[in-house]
Amino acid sequence: MAKTTTTRAKSTTRKPASTARKTTTKRKTASAAAAKPVVVNEAKPVVAGPEMKKKELIDMVVERSGIKKRFAKPTVEAMLAVLGEALDEGRELNLRPFGKMKVQRAKEVSNGKVMNVRLRQPKKQPEGAKEGVAEAAE
Repeated sequence: MAKTTTTRAKSTTRKPASTARKTTTKRKTASAAAAKPVVVNEAKPVVAGPEMKKKELIDMVVERSGIKKRFAKPTVEAMLAVLGEALDEGRELNLRPFGKMKVQRAKEVSNGKVMNVRLRQPKKQPEGAKEGVAEAAE
């Protein structure tokens, strides 16, 4: 008996030409070429007013609340200290009507700490609007 040997040749398969990728080019229409950019929200420059110092803040609190200055001053100073400590810890503050405050970035410098803070204030509510949950029906 004769021994037959078969050798397989490596075969390469190609996809049929009908399924090959087709490249298409997009054509610009006349209306798209003539369109001009539209500004949706116009940037308004923020003009910083005069700096408010602690003395002015205490005077305004006394005027609005009607309490005596000797009672308002330690209260405002304690509140500022607590807020500063909370921000230093990286806590998020949600104090209505002041707004929601969150520390974005902070870094230590030679004479203290620099913090970038994001503050989001709620829109002003009309005078008659109530805050909180709805009242129960009778």
